[in-house]
Amino acid sequence: MPAAGAVAGVTPSSLLRLPSSPAPSSPAASSARPRRRAPHPLLSLATTPSRASFAAAAAPASDNGSASSYGNQTPLMPPFSGLMLDEGSRSKKPYKWQRVLLKVSGEALAGDHTENIDPKVTMAIAREVASVTKLGVEVAIVVGGGNIFRGASWAGCSGLDRSSADYIGMMATVMNAIFLQATMESIGIPTRVQTAFRISEVAEPYIRRRAIRHLEKGRVVIFAAGTGNPFFTTDTAAALRCAEINAEVVLKATNVDGVYDADPKREPNARILETVSYNEVISRDLSVMDMTAVTLCQENNIPVVVFNLQNTGNIAKAIVGEKVGTFIGCTRNQDQSAEGALDQEKVWLSSDE
Repeated sequence: MPAAGAVAGVTPSSLLRLPSSPAPSSPAASSARPRRRAPHPLLSLATTPSRASFAAAAAPASDNGSASSYGNQTPLMPPFSGLMLDEGSRSKKPYKWQRVLLKVSGEALAGDHTENIDPKVTMAIAREVASVTKLGVEVAIVVGGGNIFRGASWAGCSGLDRSSADYIGMMATVMNAIFLQATMESIGIPTRVQTAFRISEVAEPYIRRRAIRHLEKGRVVIFAAGTGNPFFTTDTAAALRCAEINAEVVLKATNVDGVYDADPKREPNARILETVSYNEVISRDLSVMDMTAVTLCQENNIPVVVFNLQNTGNIAKAIVGEKVGTFIGCTRNQDQSAEGALDQEKVWLSSDE
């Protein structure tokens, strides 16, 4: 017989868990009283853990392969070291430049000028670029279109205005870029062509972050269509793309050995210059690059190396930073004069005080 005062089916231990007030007898009463939901399992992680539980959560996986957990829950964040590793990252090699921009003129692609494009020239470029990309150097290329169509030369012919002529020249650079891409991929170099205006069926549109990602993945990126605007040369496009992708140097491959102090075709005693400053190129009007490109390189402190494309091995030497052709940039005399000007300015400032 049950004890006095006991209710059938209710034990003394269960009486301790009974609520103090009686349960609602009607739906209206149950809706009036707020219901307490069980906490979400992930919300329990927000509570402050003890030192023992925190150490257990930070402990590495056990020997049997099961990952450690906190509160029987899998950790939400991966280890910090895993976030710092990138599968596409590569070790840096001790070369002078790690990311370069190679400017190839259209005339250089023509070779002996029997055809618009000489396959031997494109294959030589591809092989030398391949030799340095395997070393970890990131290479981007800007191609010209003078071997097919030069807008500045055709402007005014048959009523062709300068803007239309420049747009035709931009499409010529796309033709050269696709030809060079096919040559590089034939020897196993992953290559992407990006154009300044959209030709989605044959090439990617130029997107700065995508271009940088291609370079980080070890792919060669060829920039075509110049800047996408008339009245600008592909030399300016090379300087602009170099600054955008954070390349360290512009390598200008031409049909001459470098920069001369005079026209070598007219002056047989013309002397090649090993080092030239930006100011000398501008003041002496040396026909290396157009003034817009030189000024852009000067403002962004981008050195330029001018060398002969036809000499075997020059591309690889220029990319890894060996001495070849003419170096255009800040010279030691310029740096000393700049330091002297700063010192003189400090003297003037001190005298004003």
